[in-house]
Amino acid sequence: MSTTTDEAPQSQAPSRGLAAVLDVATASHGRAVALLFAFCLIAFLPGFFQIPPVDRDEARFAQATKQMLESHEYVDIRFQDEVRYKKPVGIYWLQVAAVKTGEALGVRDAQTTIWLYRLPSLVGAIGAVLMTYWAALAFVARRTALLAGLMMASSILLGVEARLAKTDAMLLFMSVTTMGALARIYLASRRTPAEPVGWQMPALMWTAMAGGMLIKGPLVLMFVGLTIATLGIADRSVRWVKATRPLVGFLWMLLLVAPWFIAIVAKSGDNFFVQSVGDDMLAKVTSGQEAHGAPPGYYFLLFWITFWPGSVLAGLAAPTIWKARRESGARFLLAWLVPSWIVFEAVMTKLPHYVLPLYPAIAILIAGIVEKNGLWRNRWIQHGTVGWFLFPGAIAVAVPIIFFAMSRDLGLVAWPFAAAAAIMGLFAWWLYEVDGPERALLRGMVASVFIAVTVYAITFPMLPSLFPSQLVAREVRAKGCEDPHLASTYNYQEPSLVFLLGTKTRFTDGPGAAEFLNGGPCRFALVDPRSERAFVQRANALGVRFTLGNRIEGFNVSNGKRFAMAMFYTATP
Repeated sequence: MSTTTDEAPQSQAPSRGLAAVLDVATASHGRAVALLFAFCLIAFLPGFFQIPPVDRDEARFAQATKQMLESHEYVDIRFQDEVRYKKPVGIYWLQVAAVKTGEALGVRDAQTTIWLYRLPSLVGAIGAVLMTYWAALAFVARRTALLAGLMMASSILLGVEARLAKTDAMLLFMSVTTMGALARIYLASRRTPAEPVGWQMPALMWTAMAGGMLIKGPLVLMFVGLTIATLGIADRSVRWVKATRPLVGFLWMLLLVAPWFIAIVAKSGDNFFVQSVGDDMLAKVTSGQEAHGAPPGYYFLLFWITFWPGSVLAGLAAPTIWKARRESGARFLLAWLVPSWIVFEAVMTKLPHYVLPLYPAIAILIAGIVEKNGLWRNRWIQHGTVGWFLFPGAIAVAVPIIFFAMSRDLGLVAWPFAAAAAIMGLFAWWLYEVDGPERALLRGMVASVFIAVTVYAITFPMLPSLFPSQLVAREVRAKGCEDPHLASTYNYQEPSLVFLLGTKTRFTDGPGAAEFLNGGPCRFALVDPRSERAFVQRANALGVRFTLGNRIEGFNVSNGKRFAMAMFYTATP
């Protein structure tokens, strides 16, 4: 794979439609960045403000941040009374900054406004797309780098993570920045004569690594370490690593990350490392933590959806990528991708977003093959391009079914956007042979935007039963209490309830809910049918005077089950 950053030769065929946009954008880096930024906003903002808190990880992260704001304790991490030491503090600090900014700008009820907590993820996702473009420029021409950035921006998985208040979009930002800097250092050493490396790239690399450490611990170190080890084996030399300024760089990274680690150890003793390393990281290696176990091959199968629409070309690009494996650029990208992917497949606990930091390498590899017109000419593999139509087609079929199942409505508002996605996917597939892979891929990216509008901006907000905590919060607030308190029994005990209704929210059983109501006015109990009898018996024994409110019905996406619970409450204003 070429490592030049000169412009790729323009096609002799006249540019049409979407490809013309690339022609304009590749006239300068400024235009390319502007296009990527604009596309990110179009791709990531649908639904960003409308979707309520999502269980369980997003709500846990947001609630832990909210407790920092409530307690003014910015070292310790807690969810209600329990310590939350699975991840370092970086994402919580970023969310605190976002919420405080929202408060300063006059956002009403900022501490329970979930989109404020999502802002670091949005910034991380946009930053990751821009840094994918920057990293790609070390390997390929500007147009190709732009295509790689667009591929990341339109990928299904990054679209999900950009809308969730958790670590993964920001970790991706830090990881691709680190690997982009490392790539420039490596490629400089492979040129003849070797180019000198200043301090800028090592400083950027180690600073981004420190950021990644504060966001999600040592994962970014794994990416760097496995890449260097793999290149060392392939090249039979690691002398180039000296150009990363390893001693000074490592000390700089420690200087950035050590203060909080020292502070949390001073507060918790060895409890932080027991939970983060022992109970979280090592437990994921040896067992399927929290019922998220899966066999090897899980990420490979999921890739075709999570990296869509770029994944459609992966099979056609793979043979040429393999042939180019001895070229410096392809070698580095494969060293970034393959060893870490194998590790993730081997680890017992698997979640779709774990491999997200490896996707920029895939995007750059595929974009490079597309621009070199090096896709494999195999008619059976080319049949796989029907994936550009099948995925949005499935969305278009699923939308009315989901609407009818959830609300006895056909979702006619969403269907035109789903149909537009399917039509663009159909054109991408049907005209692939006529217009070529680049234009087909661009049409798939437009289809991805229509899918985002369909799912995030219309379907989710119009199906409130998918977010029962929001329904509960509305029911509670409708009673006019200034300081309501809620208890919920076994059937629904999700962290989004705590985020929306306060840190004092309690999870209990039927008798416990009755005792909770006995604590005073403006108290609410959400009781499942199995616990109602025990609740009423205990309430009567205590002499609690309660009122039966509306029954809350919804669908718990965390466990995939429907539920219906009764709301009981004591006197309200």
